[in-house]
Amino acid sequence: MSHIYIYSPSSAVRDKAAFRRGVARLKALGHEVEIDEAALSSHQRFAGDDETRLAAIGRAAASAADVALISRGGYGLTRILGGLPYKSLAKAIERGTQFVGLSDFTALQCAVLAKTGAVTWAGPALGEDFGAEAGPDEIMEACFDDLTCGHGEGSGWRLPAPDVPALATVLQQQGKIIGEDGPELRVRKATLWGGNLTVLCSLVGTPYLPAVKGGILFLEDVNEHPYRIERQLTQLLHAGILGKQKAVLLGSFNRYQPSPHDRGFKLPTVVNWLRSQTRTPILTGLPFGHVPTKVLLPVGQQVELMVQGRDALLYWG
Repeated sequence: MSHIYIYSPSSAVRDKAAFRRGVARLKALGHEVEIDEAALSSHQRFAGDDETRLAAIGRAAASAADVALISRGGYGLTRILGGLPYKSLAKAIERGTQFVGLSDFTALQCAVLAKTGAVTWAGPALGEDFGAEAGPDEIMEACFDDLTCGHGEGSGWRLPAPDVPALATVLQQQGKIIGEDGPELRVRKATLWGGNLTVLCSLVGTPYLPAVKGGILFLEDVNEHPYRIERQLTQLLHAGILGKQKAVLLGSFNRYQPSPHDRGFKLPTVVNWLRSQTRTPILTGLPFGHVPTKVLLPVGQQVELMVQGRDALLYWG
């Protein structure tokens, strides 16, 4: 099996039991698990001060592990992007270390892509996923196994029904004919990139946001009310980022509390409004985000996107 290096580049690990469960489950799957010396460090809300976390990232890059997996997300990477060991990270990736994570990890992924062009993986975290009390999700675990075995080639999902007429409208605006089997979309050789919406928006106007044109942007978020999601999507819209993409894929946006002031304003309201503002296809239902069932996605990889009716497939194999 694989050599997996566990480190903490963002928030401090608060749920030690989930951390231990995650390590035990990875070992039970046959992996060799190496834990960074500062993985359980704590300074304010961070997993150690800035220098400690930068050193941990450096050790992950030097570990020669097959997978460098974050313990958790949270907050902390945006404040240390200027000090990341980009050359070491790129060399480690070239040698075969796959850097995997989500949430706050989006900052490192975008910065590495912008600075080096290297590919990282949006996927699980140790505690939230492998350390879940109910056990790891089967689909997530299978996708992770594909990564460690080198078998991962793509991911498919079923679009929600409202996506079909919305996609048909966009394609008709582009002068394309809709067949009897529904709208067909095929995007070739597009860079897949994205991650957490809030973190990605915080990089706009900085040298750490990749200047991707003709790409496929995927987004997710957690604990953000739909009006905040709309505000951040509007920022990407007005910054010209959405219009430069061949498609935008929306994953899970969850764990928020509706307000009495919403009066019918919901997440579908946000999606419908966004579709009215751009001719870039907006597809939903991507199985990724702060949810148990998540696929692994190669950030910075050239991919193909194929849609037929409600069937969508991302392919990078």
